[in-house]
Amino acid sequence: MVRAATADDVEAVARIWHDGFHDGHRGHVPDALLAYRHPDSFPPRVTERLHAIWVAEVDGAPAGFVVVVDDELEQVYVAREHRGTGVAAELLDFAEQRVATRYESAWLAVAAGNARARRFYERMGWYDDGPSVYQAEIEGGTFDVPVRTYRKRLTAAS
Repeated sequence: MVRAATADDVEAVARIWHDGFHDGHRGHVPDALLAYRHPDSFPPRVTERLHAIWVAEVDGAPAGFVVVVDDELEQVYVAREHRGTGVAAELLDFAEQRVATRYESAWLAVAAGNARARRFYERMGWYDDGPSVYQAEIEGGTFDVPVRTYRKRLTAAS
């Protein structure tokens, strides 16, 4: 089940985000960015985005989440214990449907070296639109991160 996040989800989503960020980005983004992504940095980021977070629940607990901002899937993370179970595909499908109500296509950024995520998106019909630089939010500004931009054309039935 995918539902809107609530304030009760902040800690669980922050934990999933922290763990997933480090699993997928260590060695694939500049080390200096990792210093900004400590456990205490995630709850405020979740709270700021709460209005745009959708949570996948398994057995009544958050198993993953997606952040949808306009036509961007800004974040997609699944808890370690739920990877490979279909939760990520469910979240992606849900997010695509949300975006398709207002836009013809969606995009997301992936750390270039995150081969596992890139393979997943490609299996789900997304295509690599080339290299770009993503401005990751950090305390006091932004941090330039080299990424690959993925896109997908959508229809209302996506």
